[in-house]
Amino acid sequence: PNAWWHFSGCGICGIVTSYLLVLITKYYTDYENTPVISIARASKSGHGTNIIAGVAVGMESTGLPIVVISVALIISYTLGKTSGLPGNAAGVFGTAVATMGMLCTAVFVLSMNNFGPIADNGGGIVEMSGQGEEVREITDMLDAVGNVTKAASKGYAVGGSALACFVLFQAFLDEISILINKPFQSINIANVEVVVGGMLGVMTIFLFTGWSMAAVGATAEKVVQEVRRQFQAMPGIMATPQTQQPDYTTCVAIVTKGALGAMVRPALLALSMPVIVGFSFRAIGSYTDQPLLGLEVVAGFMMFGSITGLMMAIFLDNSGGAWDNAKKLVEKSGQKGSEQHKAAVTGDTVGDPFKDTAGPSLHVIITTMSTTILVLGPLFAAY
Repeated sequence: PNAWWHFSGCGICGIVTSYLLVLITKYYTDYENTPVISIARASKSGHGTNIIAGVAVGMESTGLPIVVISVALIISYTLGKTSGLPGNAAGVFGTAVATMGMLCTAVFVLSMNNFGPIADNGGGIVEMSGQGEEVREITDMLDAVGNVTKAASKGYAVGGSALACFVLFQAFLDEISILINKPFQSINIANVEVVVGGMLGVMTIFLFTGWSMAAVGATAEKVVQEVRRQFQAMPGIMATPQTQQPDYTTCVAIVTKGALGAMVRPALLALSMPVIVGFSFRAIGSYTDQPLLGLEVVAGFMMFGSITGLMMAIFLDNSGGAWDNAKKLVEKSGQKGSEQHKAAVTGDTVGDPFKDTAGPSLHVIITTMSTTILVLGPLFAAY
């Protein structure tokens, strides 16, 4: 009879979690706060110190979100488990209700996420149309706010992914329990094969991130080459007044082709690794008389990979947003064109693939890997 307030508490826990994640992300990416100010200050010393400060802020920013997500998981699972409903399913359902509580704020988070690119494109239109510096200052401030809202929405997405991945993991264990007709509720991480599976899961996240950023770098090189070619072929682009217009279509085509083609390899990695690991250890288990080995290893792969992906996504999202707003802070202080500004631009350039490519991609990949394992789970048992 008291289950209603237990699950109501789970929903409230999810709402509070989303609010705290947004506040924490705002702290680490808004140029009014210490982390971004420290990156702008480090830019005075050069490009290297800017990069060091940005990486440090990104790594530090993983601490509080993980604490909040951990507390939310424990509270929601405990409230569900003590609700009076039988079995472990009550605790999992409590976590699912907390996830739904987070989704209650999705409409606000989506509007925040959309504000960022709108403000960014508005600034681009102002610059391309030759508006005055005072107009550009206004759009720069809007762009800085947009960087914070985009980062906040990504922090929210990480929290939702964390709770969802736990539910998916429990669903996988329940599915296997039904398949083998006996409880399958724990994984022995002291088992060397499970440790190997976890290491492969961690490796997949790092390799995916590296390949994603390499794809951005390769496409950016092609764009730079095309821009330099246009400067040489059409000197009127840089004339005052401008007598020739750049060929935007070619640059857009290069970026579009790069976005579609270069991400094939990272996507195949993320989708194929759970399958390869599951079937490989299923074969090993069949030879060593361990019929559940493939399931245990792929469960370790899922859990270790998901946790690493969450941490990596927070690091990439927040460091990229902090670098971008550090550049905005330097420009706001009247240092545009200075050596400090050049160093800040370098940080912003490094941060773009962090916050716009690798970070958001990980949000999708960690849930996709878990879903792939959940769907194919019965095939990994050597029966």
